[in-house]
Amino acid sequence: MSSVRTIEMKLIDQLFDHPGNPGYVLDFSNNSFASFFSQELRINIYDDRYAGRGTSKMRRLRCYIEVADDLSVAKALSALWEYRETLDDTFKREVLNGEDRLNQLVSRLGGKAISTATTEPIVPKTAAINPAKLETLRSDLIALSYLQPQARGLAFEKFLRELFTSYGLKGEGSIVIRGEQIDGSFQLNGHTYLVEAKWHNDKTGAADLHVFEGKLGQKATWTRGLFISQSGFTEEGLHAFGRGKRLICMDGLDLWEALNGSLSLPEVIESKATCASKTGEIFVRVRDLV
Repeated sequence: MSSVRTIEMKLIDQLFDHPGNPGYVLDFSNNSFASFFSQELRINIYDDRYAGRGTSKMRRLRCYIEVADDLSVAKALSALWEYRETLDDTFKREVLNGEDRLNQLVSRLGGKAISTATTEPIVPKTAAINPAKLETLRSDLIALSYLQPQARGLAFEKFLRELFTSYGLKGEGSIVIRGEQIDGSFQLNGHTYLVEAKWHNDKTGAADLHVFEGKLGQKATWTRGLFISQSGFTEEGLHAFGRGKRLICMDGLDLWEALNGSLSLPEVIESKATCASKTGEIFVRVRDLV
């Protein structure tokens, strides 16, 4: 059994319950809650042993915390906090010093410090890339704009592969091209991102964003998305698509500034994700992040 005290359990309630929906944990549905515990902790949270306090998601979480060992509880709390950080304010309460207090609890239980509490994320820096390589990438990006659509699509695929590899963003599987649209994935600071990229003459509207959001909906709830549209996004499309989604957006200017500005590509992605978590905005230009 864990050593979590009553006052600490109260903190857990405040951090992870769904405001206005007693019994819910953050934005989890029954299926996503089961999937989260299965993938993160290799347990069945809907096992009868975790129903001792009731059958709601929050009561099952409390029961798990009571019966599990300290280290398992620490791991669960860290994973839940990481997931919580991907959500907008609709699904979480503002808790005074909540991050630091949870970090103290996790540390007391024998776990590692939660990643955002007192340490900076480990992000590869632009300076780690050879200046000559950066210049080559910039030249390649410019050259793409002079190609015909079919050739440009294949060249854009190659460019993105090289770009992500140069920054140490390791993908899972290969990037697949369908026409001028490219799909793939990569890992950054423990997060899995699905990638959708396209280079059309027209800006991307709400329909394409909804299609990508649908793909994300078929994955684990803590999977993030990165939509790269070289031509940009329509204001009407962004407005119609809405806020508080699990994806962030980059346009061609963002790519260019990531190769020229003060933020590297990994830092741009992390900064956009942090901004989206705080504001719900899926597309904020690099110039506004610096």
